[in-house]
Amino acid sequence: FICYLLRFCLASHLGLFRLKHLNMEYLWQDRDIRFDIDPKLMNLRPGEKLIDRLDSVEDTKGNNGDRGRLAITNLRLIWHSHTMPRINLSIGYNCVISIAVKQTSSKLKGNVEALFVLTKSGQTRFEFIFTNLDPGSPRLFASVMSVHRSYESTRLYRDLKLRSAIVADKRLRLLPQEELLAEVSGVWNLSSDQGNLGAFCISNVRVVWFAVMNEAFNISVPYMQMKSVRIRDSKFGLALVIETMAQSGGYVLGFRVDPADKLKEVAQQVQSLFHVYSKEPVFGVEYERVADDDVRGRSFTVETVQDELEMDDGDEQKDVFAAYLADGDKSADREPVFSPELEVAVESVKEGFSLQDLWAVLPDAKQVQHPQPQA
Repeated sequence: FICYLLRFCLASHLGLFRLKHLNMEYLWQDRDIRFDIDPKLMNLRPGEKLIDRLDSVEDTKGNNGDRGRLAITNLRLIWHSHTMPRINLSIGYNCVISIAVKQTSSKLKGNVEALFVLTKSGQTRFEFIFTNLDPGSPRLFASVMSVHRSYESTRLYRDLKLRSAIVADKRLRLLPQEELLAEVSGVWNLSSDQGNLGAFCISNVRVVWFAVMNEAFNISVPYMQMKSVRIRDSKFGLALVIETMAQSGGYVLGFRVDPADKLKEVAQQVQSLFHVYSKEPVFGVEYERVADDDVRGRSFTVETVQDELEMDDGDEQKDVFAAYLADGDKSADREPVFSPELEVAVESVKEGFSLQDLWAVLPDAKQVQHPQPQA
């Protein structure tokens, strides 16, 4: 008890317990599919950049015959109707399963090639079909596919990664927009009973720790996924504790840095870099639009494989209306059954839903509310 009290007094004297929870705006733009959102939510968040905009695009599946605008950002696709902007879509790239070009029927253009975007949100699959009403222009296909490909290849900017190939010869493999700002040796990872000796690499995008004896034993924590950075007491003494967001697994990571002055310096540096990052995040997605003539004739079909990330889906309500619209495998009506509630024969309800769910379809239920990090 006396040793603990002495450590607490030392830490208080050095100001080590003054570090607060970090406040990062929840990143939903690339991870959610949202329908008919408030116009304010269509505004670009910090770090989100408009890459391309097409002013004559039809949402062929949901609003066939309605001309609208499609904005392509580094995080999502945003479509809204010209006549009724409250009719809109926000499709995060993290939800995209595949993108392809197929023939479809448009009320405005007849039989035409369109962009088919297959997505998954929770346990529900959605299919979106976008038709470019500008004749002869492949911009829609080229921009969406290229930006999504860039998003898939830059996950290290946004996702927490364990034991990946990010270190070579004791040096961090820097990402294209990454700058290494500090290297700290003699850092103990406290994930095991005896601890593992390693080193910190602190950049403008993330904090990386790797073991000295085994570079493959490492962890990359982007500032985007940090919930708090503080100094706490542990059985190994004072330690730097990084808590991650629930969407990245809700890890609590402990690191020991000696002496105490150096520990405080590292903690303050990480927190300062976080605040700089939160004002202008670096998501890593880059795309330079090319002229229409340069993309004509190319193949525009791409299949992507999603990383196996542990996601916290929360208590999502069933959006039955959207689930039936996305019932792409249904080729015929289901067998009729007798409904005791209605006292008539009705088509059988899709597996996983009940008749009561069909009466619970409300516009407000379509918006999934995500808990914000607690201070």
